[in-house]
Amino acid sequence: MNKENEKVLERLKEGNELYVREGRNAGDVSLPIRIKTARDGQHPYAIVITCSDSRVIPDAIFSAGIGELFVIRVAGNVIDKHQLGSIEYAFSHLDANVIVMLGHTKCGAISAAQNTDHEATDKFIKYIIEDITEAIGTEKDDYKATVLNVRHGVDMIKNAFHDHPDIEDGDLDVLGAVYDIETGTVEWI
Repeated sequence: MNKENEKVLERLKEGNELYVREGRNAGDVSLPIRIKTARDGQHPYAIVITCSDSRVIPDAIFSAGIGELFVIRVAGNVIDKHQLGSIEYAFSHLDANVIVMLGHTKCGAISAAQNTDHEATDKFIKYIIEDITEAIGTEKDDYKATVLNVRHGVDMIKNAFHDHPDIEDGDLDVLGAVYDIETGTVEWI
């Protein structure tokens, strides 16, 4: 990890510590920052791929304000070409060079993959469950399954961009993390 990306990781860790300590989002969402980002555009320091779960709010979790995180949300934080395209946009056009695959405890999509007959699954939900099942196999422990799913996503991103022309060696870092929905803490894996 280069020095700039190390600073981004430290900023994310400090933001999470502030969130846990203060119990609120300390990010700037003021009128001046809205005007500034409307005028000057967004310049996020990190890309966060996470679940659509309403209990997982990346901007709050990392004490980030408007224009600081490029957030991609999809149930079970699964990865397909749409998410990869969003990631590519963020690092190629917005210069965000740290990607965080953020899973969370008590994820309904993980639970569904662990406990559902895939043939009986709703028409479109089955695609999410199939992706998660590929990642977790037969793991029944909630936390271990979440970690496996995060690692699977990290590997997919790394493999997709390993030879991308916009990425110089060492410029892009893909990190895995798990958010605990009860304590608010992020564990880096």
